Amino acid sequence: MKNSNMKFTVIMTLVAVALLALIVVMSSKQDPETVEKETKEVDLAGQPVMGEIDAPVTLVEFGDYKCPSCKAWGEMIYPKLVEDYVLSGDVKFSFVNVLFHGEESVLGSLAGESVFKQSPKAYWDFHKSLFDAQPEENHDDKWITVDKLLEVAKAYPEINQEILRNDVEQEVTIDQVNIDEQLVKEHKVAQTPTIVINGITMADPFDYEAIKEVIDRELEGNGNE
Repeated sequence: MKNSNMKFTVIMTLVAVALLALIVVMSSKQDPETVEKETKEVDLAGQPVMGEIDAPVTLVEFGDYKCPSCKAWGEMIYPKLVEDYVLSGDVKFSFVNVLFHGEESVLGSLAGESVFKQSPKAYWDFHKSLFDAQPEENHDDKWITVDKLLEVAKAYPEINQEILRNDVEQEVTIDQVNIDEQLVKEHKVAQTPTIVINGITMADPFDYEAIKEVIDRELEGNGNE
């Protein structure tokens, strides 16, 4: 009888240990809902797109030229994304303007849309340079001005300075900026940057491993892996 009780105790102990181990493993894995949430595809009609137009995965950044976190994302995450996925043709990347910082956000957006209208090829270089021009400190100080936009654009001969000045001062490209603002509302964007991958919004735009996981899953679902 003692042996039976001993065996029962050992078995129950092993079961308890196994259950505890399972709980630990399960709790160590992030619930997908904590790193991503389903929304819907972003309409890219008229938007700048980097990469192969028929790439199976679309990654959209909702960003603001006045936003320090967007600049950081462009320095920390964007280069890895381009190297790992855009250059291979697996991902196409697009940028949608967000106007959370008021007048300066509008000016930057108007300029970006003007450059895209003039020269889609020059757009991404201007886009990066405008983020690079963001000051390291005193982010709330006014720095996006017409003169600053023209200064940044000087590096690119494809950009006509007079057209750019007129487009910004006269708000010639405001219709496209308004389309972006509507997309921001439609996708309930509450922070910048916000990253949307094939209609999946990432909870943490700086978690590159989570971004890679979603991209790889989408590629596998499209039969690309």
